[in-house]
Amino acid sequence: MTERMKAVPTMRIENGRVRATEWAFAPGAETGWHRHGHDYVVVPLTDGDLLIEHPGGTTTTAHLTQGIPYANIIGVEHNVVNAGSEHLSFLEIEITS
Repeated sequence: MTERMKAVPTMRIENGRVRATEWAFAPGAETGWHRHGHDYVVVPLTDGDLLIEHPGGTTTTAHLTQGIPYANIIGVEHNVVNAGSEHLSFLEIEITS
């Protein structure tokens, strides 16, 4: 299996109540496996398609539309991959308190 490039996180806000991280993905780049420690909202900065890898080997796809947010809850575990041929980015906003 070929190792994927890593998505690049840039911390935009971290103030004790909220943490906002901008994630930038080259085509095929991944976040790496992680478990969310907080509820969070994702705001796509570009359109694109994500491959979501779940524990146990299942996958789903998610289409992102620029500016249309979605939310998820604490405990989600996954690896997120840019499934498209173009650069993709989103802002992940975690509610830390």
